Amino acid sequence: MSFDYMITDYITGKPVRNIGPEASRQIFEKFLVDEKGYDKKNIKVDKELIVQFKGEDYVSAIDLIVSCKEKAFMAITCVAGSIGSYEREILAGARLIYDYQIPFAVSTDARDAVVLDTVSGKKTGQGLDAIPSKKDLLKVFDSMEFKPFDKNRKEKEMIIYRSFNLEKVNI
Repeated sequence: MSFDYMITDYITGKPVRNIGPEASRQIFEKFLVDEKGYDKKNIKVDKELIVQFKGEDYVSAIDLIVSCKEKAFMAITCVAGSIGSYEREILAGARLIYDYQIPFAVSTDARDAVVLDTVSGKKTGQGLDAIPSKKDLLKVFDSMEFKPFDKNRKEKEMIIYRSFNLEKVNI
């Protein structure tokens, strides 16, 4: 591996390979901090997600998870292609990663974004302006619900996540 392709992650300060959607992720990480007012300490990078398929564990990761008051409220996938192609993947990830559904699932290329309500699966906004700022979030955070995902749908959701996420399996 050539170190010419390594860059420093904005949130973690660790070296990362600058391939695929990494450039978009770095721009979006800066956007979350500089434009939307989030603290770096409230943004998790590459949060591991393990799903089961046919009795085997598949290790993957969600690009970014933003938290407030110790609760994750936004799961984000950063992409190099069409953001619409990744909506279903991040929706499944936001439903599976914790014992509650992360309220918002976001697909972004750092120029545009789709924001989804995780529980309903419906689009709530389009564009970078649709990403809630920390200030706006704090106004409504205490009224937000963190609902568990239906256990009867979990296996199907894991299959969906794995199917959309094959390039990240066994990172």
